[in-house]
Amino acid sequence: MKKLFFSLFLLAGALSWQSCSRYETYADQVESERNAISNYITKKNIKVISESEFVANGETTDTAKNEYVLFESSGVYMQIVHKGVGRKIEKGERMNVTCRFSERNLLTDSLELSSFHPRFSAWLDRMDVTNTSGTFTASFNGKGGLMYVARQRTNGTAVPSGWLTPFSYILLDRFSSSEEAGARVRLIVPHDRGHGAAVNGVIPYFYELELSKAR
Repeated sequence: MKKLFFSLFLLAGALSWQSCSRYETYADQVESERNAISNYITKKNIKVISESEFVANGETTDTAKNEYVLFESSGVYMQIVHKGVGRKIEKGERMNVTCRFSERNLLTDSLELSSFHPRFSAWLDRMDVTNTSGTFTASFNGKGGLMYVARQRTNGTAVPSGWLTPFSYILLDRFSSSEEAGARVRLIVPHDRGHGAAVNGVIPYFYELELSKAR
């Protein structure tokens, strides 16, 4: 009996050590993520402004000063390059939105995906975006989109929650050849607001998104 208790004690200790080891490993990964984001902000001379400053400025960011607003609750940084034309998605409304994007891994400083690239220019992602009392949810509704195809294995049809940040502030209308038609934003998205691969790898990503109301 004593041997059994001793074995159980050793097993419990081993499991406890493994749990702590995993926690420390995750903590190290989160620290690496924070450093990568901080380094990117420094490298790109980004001026971070608060949400209160953002609101006081009419929910805009000054691109001449390279301003990004930090949303403290999510850790997402956003720059509105162009607010777009049209209107916001109203409460209780569902809108089909097209998206062209580029995705850069901030840990490796490498471009992983881009539907701005001529080779993938036809691979527009389509999203059903719903505004429920000011809270946005979205899912990919087409199988030909670059993000959907590339990340389907870990994300299914779910749109990364960090991508939903701009919808409270941008205006949407039907796509046209005019550069003024679509909304354009830049985002720094921490892993817990990203797709499945970002969550699993604790990877922060930089995105440039071009968003329009689908035809």
